[in-house]
Amino acid sequence: MESIDPDIASSRGVHQDPALLGLVFVGGCAGTAIRAALEDAAPAHGGWPWATFLINLVGAFLLAALLEVLGRGPDVGIRRRIRLGVGTGLLGGFTTYSTFAVEITGLGVASAIGYAVATVCLGVLAAAAGALFARRLGERA
Repeated sequence: MESIDPDIASSRGVHQDPALLGLVFVGGCAGTAIRAALEDAAPAHGGWPWATFLINLVGAFLLAALLEVLGRGPDVGIRRRIRLGVGTGLLGGFTTYSTFAVEITGLGVASAIGYAVATVCLGVLAAAAGALFARRLGERA
């Protein structure tokens, strides 16, 4: 028998829960729309793809901060809904590995290598900074 209490872990997988799938879908649509608007506002025009670069760095920072905060408790109830709706959905739709990969192919070899290395290395640093930021905020609370 399924529990109707959202704070009790369900035996049903996340992928089988229509409400959770809906959160991911809505969040993903919103994140993708935000990213598309930012990329339209600052198109690359054959040069360094600044919009995608900054979107992925901001997304890495925000996702790490979110997961640091949510990781302070069990992944059930509202925490799970926030993780899926905001983390997987919104920030998953906001960040983009596929656009990053396509943009690499449009750059010259030296620029492509620089863009790839900078995105990955600075993305790791942005994620570490996001987690540290959230941890420090949590210590003050």
